[in-house]
Amino acid sequence: MFNRNRGLRQVAAIASISLVAGCGMFSDGDPAEGGPIVVGTTSAPSTLDPAASWDGSWELFRNIYQTLLSYPNGATSPQPDAAQSCEFTDSANRVYRCELREGLTFSDGDALDAQAVKHSIDRILAINAPSGPAGLLGSLDRVQAVGDREVVFHLKTSDATFPFVLATPAMSVVDPDDYPADRLREDGAVTGSGPYVLDSYDEGARAELVRNDSYKGFAERRNDAVTIRYFQDSGAMVKALRDQDIDLTYRGLAADDIVALQSKGADETLQLVEGAGADISYLVFNPRDEWAGKPAVRRAVAQVVDRATIAHRIYKDTVDPLYSMVPKGLTGHTTGFFDNFGDPDPDKARQILTEAGITEPVPLTLWYTTDRYGSETAVLFKELKRQLEASGLFEITLKSRPWKTYVEGYQKGEYPVFGRGWFPDFPDADNYIAPFVGEQNALGTPYPAPKITEELLPRSRRESDRAQVEADFEEAQQILVQDARLLPLWQGKQYVAASAEISGAERSLDPSTIMMVWELYRKTSW
Repeated sequence: MFNRNRGLRQVAAIASISLVAGCGMFSDGDPAEGGPIVVGTTSAPSTLDPAASWDGSWELFRNIYQTLLSYPNGATSPQPDAAQSCEFTDSANRVYRCELREGLTFSDGDALDAQAVKHSIDRILAINAPSGPAGLLGSLDRVQAVGDREVVFHLKTSDATFPFVLATPAMSVVDPDDYPADRLREDGAVTGSGPYVLDSYDEGARAELVRNDSYKGFAERRNDAVTIRYFQDSGAMVKALRDQDIDLTYRGLAADDIVALQSKGADETLQLVEGAGADISYLVFNPRDEWAGKPAVRRAVAQVVDRATIAHRIYKDTVDPLYSMVPKGLTGHTTGFFDNFGDPDPDKARQILTEAGITEPVPLTLWYTTDRYGSETAVLFKELKRQLEASGLFEITLKSRPWKTYVEGYQKGEYPVFGRGWFPDFPDADNYIAPFVGEQNALGTPYPAPKITEELLPRSRRESDRAQVEADFEEAQQILVQDARLLPLWQGKQYVAASAEISGAERSLDPSTIMMVWELYRKTSW
């Protein structure tokens, strides 16, 4: 039904770089042997309720909740998970039907039926949490439960990307008895039907996952338990890996640590797995700000910023410069910002400002979060300040906050310019454009773009063969370049550092680069 392989091959491909000397014969062995596998990450959940999360909380959700569709290893389009089958039942891609597996239950024994699915989706829209994923359901009109096992989604408009939305952890199925229809769950507990049960949770510190014996889905668990430890920075996380306090690190490795692991003299008890990344880093300009709201100011910033220097000097080439919001590896990727602005050129930037009547240095305050996108973030913003001020055209003030209060700030429109990272909801160019435009978007700053929202996106969503929508996305990106409301900086690569005793890391990332911890296991023979 969907032909996305052409655009996703690079994202789905995972290449392993082994730093382990020697080799041997490995077997799965007893999954319980050696105790829980301990995973370290700098991406701590902001919530345990799927209706409140449009962020990195999905890393945990993927493993403790279940969605109708998901990504078995190697899949680049959604496949059934809690569902037995799903399909559009009309030629216009407006009616989507799923039949659930038989005998599904939540971890507390309650039945997971069609009413539970309807409840889970309806409450996302009813609650409409400020940081929640209601924006992903813009095309949904209503959900219909037919009997115990049939769910029918009626869409307002054609939307070939809707199966990809259902595969996001935001659409996790929750127990109606424990998750109110009109408010978020507040007791800090979880009732899911995923591969694991959340046995215990210490916010910001650790999550203890144990096998869910009632799980019915595609995941073949190669371990019985996983502990996820949350770190504030890469240095502490890598030290814990070297000290054998954790078995594997994911999300948040600093460039210096990656380079050290890649070096020939690296610790032979460790391995590094490198994969193509789908995450991006970008700046957001607030149109309500006196200076950031001026197109000439935004374009002048775009003309000055040196992405290649950022990628090399700050990130040690562990990221790639990015010149469009859609990253390399996806159908529709362009190099629009480079095509329009070329190499960094302060003289051209000065001309842009002068033609707009701006002759004095422009005061701008750039905000960033201290604990979300890795320890290089602060250094990145210092480099941006250096580049912009070296042009003689800007006076830059840097400010920062921890993630939770940072989110509240940009949702209230407090920041003139702020940094964001984006890990895709699903691997399609649509998801690098649609969330950021329109009156209600993921950034809290309205961005009316009628050509994109009323023509290009609706037309592209009528096309199931995603390779056929390239022209629409190229045009949408050119509009983003002209507006310069969003300024892409870099595209990441994915790195997993692990003990030499751990296998499965190269299979553990889905196309949205979310870790499926059930793929991890200990090698038991050499």
